[in-house]
Amino acid sequence: MTQQPPPPRPPPPGTLLPPRLGPRPLGLHLTTALSILLSSPAGLPWLRNGSLPWKRPQRAAAALRKMVVEVDPEAFRHAVDREMRRRIDGLLTGLHGYRHHPYRRNLVEPPPVWTEGSSRLLDHGTPSAAPGAAEIPVLLVPSLINRHYILDLSQERSLVRWLAGQGLRPYLLDWGWPGELERRFTLGDYIAGRLDRALAFLCQRHHGPIAVAGYCMGGMLAVALTQLRPASVRSLTLLATPWDFHAGDRALALGLGIAASPFVPALEAWGEMPVDAIQTLFAGLDPLLVLRKFRRFADLAPGSAEAQAFVALEDWLNDGIPLVAAVARECLIGWYGRNEAALGKWVVAGCCVDPAAIRVPTLALIPGHDRIVAPASARALANRVPGARILTPALGHIGMIVGRGAVDQVWRPFAQWLHDAAQPGVRD
Repeated sequence: MTQQPPPPRPPPPGTLLPPRLGPRPLGLHLTTALSILLSSPAGLPWLRNGSLPWKRPQRAAAALRKMVVEVDPEAFRHAVDREMRRRIDGLLTGLHGYRHHPYRRNLVEPPPVWTEGSSRLLDHGTPSAAPGAAEIPVLLVPSLINRHYILDLSQERSLVRWLAGQGLRPYLLDWGWPGELERRFTLGDYIAGRLDRALAFLCQRHHGPIAVAGYCMGGMLAVALTQLRPASVRSLTLLATPWDFHAGDRALALGLGIAASPFVPALEAWGEMPVDAIQTLFAGLDPLLVLRKFRRFADLAPGSAEAQAFVALEDWLNDGIPLVAAVARECLIGWYGRNEAALGKWVVAGCCVDPAAIRVPTLALIPGHDRIVAPASARALANRVPGARILTPALGHIGMIVGRGAVDQVWRPFAQWLHDAAQPGVRD
């Protein structure tokens, strides 16, 4: 079993902790939420005369308008004003509670077994086990724009620490904050360079091919790596990995690519796309998400396990990593805007990345309630890999890793798959 660190504890009474800066960018989230809420009274006349457009079914909208017309206008206006104020109060209460919550992540990470530039490879295997022991090694590849520790979030929600207790030896790649060296990188430098060398290190350490698993964007990097180094990969697991960025909501993906275009000249000057700029782009996927979730948080008891889980996840969400300039252009404009991966135009190390060329056992875990990566986008990738097995847990994009149903619907099937794929003769 893995040596477990003590659970997080609140700081001693009287300890002053700096307030959090998130949710980032705070000004954008506040402006969006308050603008929508404060504009509610202005829409009342249009609602009453039927000129307000609705996304609801026509019959439901007509029934609602009929109810509104039958209510005293002044009483209805006061009711809307009270509800507007109640929601604003809930938002601000939730934000204040989060920004001053005593929880801080204090998991002790293992020392790195390999480093290059700002990147580290963290060995989460049993401390007493030698590299050549019977444990099955697996390289976990996270996204470039989010911190690695979503896979090691807390004592209660750590995929890597759980895997280490299942006869597996998880190695978690921490890309790190881009330094002067990484600021010149392209996706090819990350994949055919740094990721390839991390894989080569593990192959040498364990005297054979390694299971590779990628989460979200990390899955796309793992696909390209597997095509480049098929002899070094024992099996491939894709966790909520996009491919066809125009599947699902094509207009939204195109809009994200277009919205990123004005940043291109600034990228050359900055050398990277800052975290707040990335957060601003992706806030457009669900502009009212912050309003909804912080109002819910305001109703939680601050010392409850649910409140602590919320804070732990929110801290991770706001602890992003900037995308270096070339990678930002490739991802936002190439992937989202031009859909180059699905069209067979994504090139890494001089080769078009083609999932149909993959010949290793492959598992695709596609969460059915994913609002970040459309299930149709992830399924387009799985359908391209010959013989890929597909599982569709009824979870969301982040919930599949740290949600309540993650252990039974994702962690256990994932671990079993790694064991099955490591059996003699499976890969061949």
